[in-house]
Amino acid sequence: MKKSSILFAILALVLASLACNTLIGGDSDAPEISPPGNNGGEESQPEQNNSGGGGASGATSEFLLPDNAINPQWMNGTTNYQAEMTLDEAMTFYRDTFSQSGYTERPILTVTSETTFSMVFDGHESGKAIVVQGVDLGGGMVNINVRLEDV
Repeated sequence: MKKSSILFAILALVLASLACNTLIGGDSDAPEISPPGNNGGEESQPEQNNSGGGGASGATSEFLLPDNAINPQWMNGTTNYQAEMTLDEAMTFYRDTFSQSGYTERPILTVTSETTFSMVFDGHESGKAIVVQGVDLGGGMVNINVRLEDV
């Protein structure tokens, strides 16, 4: 009984090892995959849309970011970043930026509190609404999230 348990455990380890080797590129015929942002020294990023409103260095968001955007991240059409500004300054930035781009705020969906805000803008070419939300992180920092949504 013990021999079969030991053999089963060894077989499981061998199979797991083979599976891991395949997943991490153990197949010499498989194409090599570079880590994100490492394309032989050339950055291949989507076109920036930072005209007229400033922008973070290397930003790949379709939405404008303030010049002081920190740690911008883009995932599934959502832009998230932190910035050294107040919630009011962030709201003013997006009101000004989006109105200059022809978007219209839906005031009925604008919600504010001492620590958060949420705004919705119409007019995006996709037909979706642009949702901007901010959270006060304390210490003069805010977290901003901008995305397209069916609203």
